[in-house]
Amino acid sequence: MLFCLAVAAPCGAQSGPESFSYGAEWRFLRSGQVTLDFTAGRTILNLKTVGLVSTLISVEDRYTADYGEGFCAKSLLLDAREGRKHRETRVAYDGEHRRASMTERDLKNGKVLAKKDMEIPACVHEVTGALMRLRSIKPEPGATLEWPVSDGKKLISARVDALVREKVKTPAGQFDTIKYEAFLFNGQLYRRKGRLFVWLTDDERRMPVQFRIQLPFYIGTVTLQLEKFQEANKE
Repeated sequence: MLFCLAVAAPCGAQSGPESFSYGAEWRFLRSGQVTLDFTAGRTILNLKTVGLVSTLISVEDRYTADYGEGFCAKSLLLDAREGRKHRETRVAYDGEHRRASMTERDLKNGKVLAKKDMEIPACVHEVTGALMRLRSIKPEPGATLEWPVSDGKKLISARVDALVREKVKTPAGQFDTIKYEAFLFNGQLYRRKGRLFVWLTDDERRMPVQFRIQLPFYIGTVTLQLEKFQEANKE
């Protein structure tokens, strides 16, 4: 899961509801389906494994995040069904008092697994809000951005490098894009070693058309490619 130096540029407003559908590939297998829905002040991400991978590990996660002006986080809810586990993580962000509180619970027995209360900046992002902020600006290749990101467990100053312009071919079509690397792994937000790349269209829509997570060789690379995109009031 998708994804920054406070930039002296305005955070653009979202034009309307958007829905993105992606197919995930791992070791040349179709391994999952991901949907990413943006509405005013809310992001909903659904992820599930499919095919052979789902027989190895069944995953069905739903991630909901609410944010305010400037894509500053207000709340986060993760409902994660992974194998035999079913866990819920709730995070409340209080920018006025600069605090975030997190509770993780086992939904099978109701047991609280973890709780944390931490200090945060007045404006902090969770990962999908950080993605929206990146979409709202257009860093040119060679630029480096950084801003605070928190999942309620850790707070980091997350860095994004704008790398190169590339043409990307996906099931939804071919796109002119700018490729970015987001530094969230290797003990940053996530302990697992890896690299995260994001391709956004090189136009005013700034659509996320491809994601790639490169993990250690014994796990491999997971690539998400856009298969379907729908805007409000469009088929």
